[in-house]
Amino acid sequence: MGKGTVYILECCDGTFYTGSTKDLELRMNQHQNGIGTKYTARRLPVKLLYSEEFTTISEAFYKEKQIQGWSRKKKEALIKNKMESLPRLSECKNETHYSNKKASTPLSHQKEKNN
Repeated sequence: MGKGTVYILECCDGTFYTGSTKDLELRMNQHQNGIGTKYTARRLPVKLLYSEEFTTISEAFYKEKQIQGWSRKKKEALIKNKMESLPRLSECKNETHYSNKKASTPLSHQKEKNN
């Protein structure tokens, strides 16, 4: 298999589209002419914000799927080449995440102390 490229487009509505291809120039022409995907066809014009070349299309496809799971802020950091921000932007921010809970003594442990 030949080389592959992962790319991020910005659509006219400000949303991002992430894809992968063997031929970026051809794929960009398809997107701009409304035959790339239904998603981009309804959001023309599109602008290429980021691309990264890989030795195989399967590597590019893997990276595409990885990026598709990222938050918008993480994609923006990648686009702006702010790689040092990626680990911080990957951290879980949910209230229920262990790193966001305050250290406390379990209730069962407190009862034992009082008896």
